[in-house]
Amino acid sequence: MGTMVGHVAPGAGFLLIGLWQLFSHTRLFLLRPGSYAAPVWFPVRGVRYLELMLIIIGTVISILMELVIGPAKHQPFDDDGTIPSYHLHNFEHASISLALLVFAAVAIHLDRAKAPMRDAVSQLVAAAAFAQQLLIFHLHSADHMGMEGQYHWLLQTVIAVTLATTLLGIPYPRSFTVSLVRSASLVFQGVWFIVMGVMLWTPALIPKGCFLNFEEGHEVVRCRTDDALDRAKSLVNLQFSWYLTGTVVLVVLFYLQMAKLYPEEPQYLPLVKGGGAGSDSDGRFSIGDDHDDEEDLEAAKRGFGHVVSGTNPVEIER
Repeated sequence: MGTMVGHVAPGAGFLLIGLWQLFSHTRLFLLRPGSYAAPVWFPVRGVRYLELMLIIIGTVISILMELVIGPAKHQPFDDDGTIPSYHLHNFEHASISLALLVFAAVAIHLDRAKAPMRDAVSQLVAAAAFAQQLLIFHLHSADHMGMEGQYHWLLQTVIAVTLATTLLGIPYPRSFTVSLVRSASLVFQGVWFIVMGVMLWTPALIPKGCFLNFEEGHEVVRCRTDDALDRAKSLVNLQFSWYLTGTVVLVVLFYLQMAKLYPEEPQYLPLVKGGGAGSDSDGRFSIGDDHDDEEDLEAAKRGFGHVVSGTNPVEIER
């Protein structure tokens, strides 16, 4: 980070994962509201761990950019092997990426090992990653007093929401509200990172009375007077309010459109051995794994069973 690309790139990553989670949770809930249980991640047919693999790839690239590619010497240490003050923020950002990488790797390993309570454990690891992200941004070595500090302070409020809803998802896995807010907060994290990158490192967008100044290896926004700084912070607050409102409207419109595309489907529950439709062998819902329920219906017709459409059972007999 510390550059436009350093904020826009991770912002795009958060935005992509947030939109995927928003789509997947909404689709799962609309199709089967009675049996909804929020997974931590969503398998994809053909490439089961695609979501987690994208997180691993993105975090590895971020770490390399912070510690190897970005620094002028292509390594972040001083000549005596210590960390210079102007590279502390690189290690801080890399530590956030490392925590997210650990979450994705742990989630894959737990799923492959079919460990008991793997969703809860994975969610705890995700919560630890967001807690670390919140702590590092709160104690950031970069400037906390200027315009950039105001962006980071507001970012912490969004991360706190993501952390809280991730923790709430453990005792309340069937709460669609918790999943919706968590997904929306990930989307807004992505949006706010992108806004930070564009607004802080585009000279034409710097507020009046402020300017870009090169300090400790990267450019920061400085203001000539206290009045100019106060005005700049107020503009940041307004931007946060506007983009938050826009994100809320986007999520609501997205939900309404999804409700039209994915009406609740009837659930067939034949008295035959095996898992329900639309889940993998572990019972985890998988995007793209919707099976035709006709086979289950026919199996029910051959024996005794019942069809559940919504909450009203209909007896089927030979």
